[in-house]
Amino acid sequence: MIWREYIVPLIAIEFASGNGSQELDNTPLSRLPEGVNQKPGKFWVYEQIIHIPYYAIYIIKTSELEVYNWVNTRYRRLQPNDRGHYPIDLMGVELGVWEGSYQNQHQRWLRWWDNQGNLLLTGSEQARLERLHTEQERQRADRAEQTQRDAIPQLLAMGLTVEQVAQALSLSVEDVQRLG
Repeated sequence: MIWREYIVPLIAIEFASGNGSQELDNTPLSRLPEGVNQKPGKFWVYEQIIHIPYYAIYIIKTSELEVYNWVNTRYRRLQPNDRGHYPIDLMGVELGVWEGSYQNQHQRWLRWWDNQGNLLLTGSEQARLERLHTEQERQRADRAEQTQRDAIPQLLAMGLTVEQVAQALSLSVEDVQRLG
């Protein structure tokens, strides 16, 4: 990624399918006696070569999350806050494990929260919430219109003119005639 982007990302997140040992491998780059370069471990590369400010390892099988912060040339393992999340200060967010349904699967997921602890919604969750709010607003408007519809005959029966009913309900005369 860095060879294409030319900037260091703020966080690298490794999803470990095993026990996380590959992601925690701190083996330095070195030349073996046979003259072959020893492949460095991921942890060592991120810490010593790339200097990514945050490095997270999520072990899928156990839902364990470890987060490291690069401080004074070394990674320091972070402790979760009282919400069980890891603050990613440079981004103003927190990273943690959330249990719930996503994409029709109920399990533990890696999720983001804002720095006040509010879950950040995925695009589909946000769209569903917006549809719900739109539907609620439509229902509220329907109820308000029905209330006005119900009030018009009552007010007219009390002897108010169409103009007075329109003024009382903040409607036009045409609306009173249409709804009544």
